[in-house]
Amino acid sequence: MKNSTPYGENLFYGASPEILRFARELRNNLTDAESILWQEIRNRKLAGYKFRRQHPIDKFIVDFYCHEKKLVIELDGGIHNKLEIKEYDISRSEELEKFGIKIIRFKNEEVYQNSEGVLNKIEQGLNHLNP
Repeated sequence: MKNSTPYGENLFYGASPEILRFARELRNNLTDAESILWQEIRNRKLAGYKFRRQHPIDKFIVDFYCHEKKLVIELDGGIHNKLEIKEYDISRSEELEKFGIKIIRFKNEEVYQNSEGVLNKIEQGLNHLNP
């Protein structure tokens, strides 16, 4: 069975059944920052766009994804300050960008301390994309 959307494109970019299953598990274990942001963007609350949480794309699971605009939002905890994790994040972003996907990253602290600013930056990102 093909995973497709009304937009005529594959929603999961060939993600394996294992990745799909793992993503489903992760949705039940959001971090505090992810939960805060999810409450603000779920159910088309942000500019009318649909976001999916812990969404599988190819071999990756992204924190949040708007398929209509091909926008990924990633929230980074302290572990993302480590050099090897930073390098992995860069490589991962490059692979996702091959699908025409744009990535916006925020630190967890930004969500805790300035969620309104984070939402404004996401909305600006949405408004500048033309899928």
